[in-house]
Amino acid sequence: MRTSKRTQILDAATRVVQREGVKSVTFDSVAAEAGVTKGGLLYHFASREDLVQAIHQHLADRWEADLVAAAGKSAAEATPGERLAAYTRVSVQSSTRAELLLMLEGSTNPAHAAVWDAVTERWAPSAAGAEGEREALDRFIVRLAADGLWLYESLTPERLDPELRRAVADRIAEALARDER
Repeated sequence: MRTSKRTQILDAATRVVQREGVKSVTFDSVAAEAGVTKGGLLYHFASREDLVQAIHQHLADRWEADLVAAAGKSAAEATPGERLAAYTRVSVQSSTRAELLLMLEGSTNPAHAAVWDAVTERWAPSAAGAEGEREALDRFIVRLAADGLWLYESLTPERLDPELRRAVADRIAEALARDER
């Protein structure tokens, strides 16, 4: 399947964020990276804010696709345990600098945060209910461990050996499976 021009532009914009940060996303920088004219960019995005919002959505959609692939089904079709297991498996992959920068930047903008929050709400247990129910607390702790693995590799210069990363993720998933029996 051929990649759409819009997707090519969003991938190029993501590379700009990866290399230079969110503030460097301009029509000029993205057009140059994508190999399109500024007019071609304006055809798809009316403003810089529309472009940045679309980058957030593009990466969140990619994240959700990874979660669906890991679960083998949509969040609506998966049990809470299957959703958390998929979330844990996807956390084995370290994030890119662009994802981290966009998530951080997005946390200060409700429209940007909503894109990421929607995926998280479908796939990861929240702290709500963790106070009164042991199983809910255990699921939340597993989520925190998965988030910690993801952040560890994303924020430190050390790259875990893929076997060690997989072993850590498997142990997190085993903890979840033990509690569900």
